[in-house]
Amino acid sequence: MHDFQHIFISIIVEAFPFILLGVLVSALLQVFVSDSMIARITPRNPIAGVLFGSLLGLLLPLCECGMIPVVRRLIRKGMPPYIGMVFIFAGPIINPVVFTSTFSAFQSDTRMAYSRMGLALVVCVLLGLLMYRFMKRNPLKLGIHSFSGRSSESDYGHNYNYGSLNDGIRGRIQATFTHASDEFFDIGKYLIIGAFITALVQSIVKQDVLLSIGGHPGIANLFMMGAAFVLSLCSTSDAFVASSFHGIFGPGALLAFLVFGPMVDLKSLLMLFSTFRSRVVVGIVLVLVVSVWTLSILTEKLFFHL
Repeated sequence: MHDFQHIFISIIVEAFPFILLGVLVSALLQVFVSDSMIARITPRNPIAGVLFGSLLGLLLPLCECGMIPVVRRLIRKGMPPYIGMVFIFAGPIINPVVFTSTFSAFQSDTRMAYSRMGLALVVCVLLGLLMYRFMKRNPLKLGIHSFSGRSSESDYGHNYNYGSLNDGIRGRIQATFTHASDEFFDIGKYLIIGAFITALVQSIVKQDVLLSIGGHPGIANLFMMGAAFVLSLCSTSDAFVASSFHGIFGPGALLAFLVFGPMVDLKSLLMLFSTFRSRVVVGIVLVLVVSVWTLSILTEKLFFHL
């Protein structure tokens, strides 16, 4: 019980400031930056477009919880679908808030923060080029906009009509805090659940069992990818959960956890299936599983075994 309390409270205390920062930035962008402005500056060249979608999170560090409805609107406003979908998977990782939280969580080995950004960029560029080459139809489902079948913008329990650029400054500030508070409580419950399960596993499961899994790189990477999928943590806090496994699993398995989780987890997969055509979603998930698993193993061999 003492170990459980220590691990659980440590993860919560370390992660909450970054969640607060993440939801505040997300809310400011939601209220003060228009979708049409992003659509206007989107490049049409496929290579430049893929890089633009992969790095757009540097300017728009949105949490993955609100990414899909935003991208759906961008695609409807004229953004090429392959660019918008790359942003869905790259934005939650390649952004300054997530880099800062990862750097803070892995202060003993800051290579993890840089490797996370680099691996996510390579995976997303590869995914974007494949989508540009093979995705010929509009990936959006027609007539299905939410789990309940409604076509409003309040998708997946989120209300995205908090304010607009036409509102006064007071109205937009109020909308910013309303959006931030709603997203904070929505994301916070996943952090608490994830921290609870992580603390429970590390305090109950024998250390030699986890070490035996961690001793096999391929299996360990798949295990941590599965854990990231089930835990469904926010990318602003998952690094603190991953760092609690440091020393049990190798850097490749931790990278697989940090890269795959923000791209595909249980809650985001349901959102993807409700918004995009099923064949497109299945193909994307297969590409992400294979590429993250393979490249995380290669990254560990190339950069952590020098």
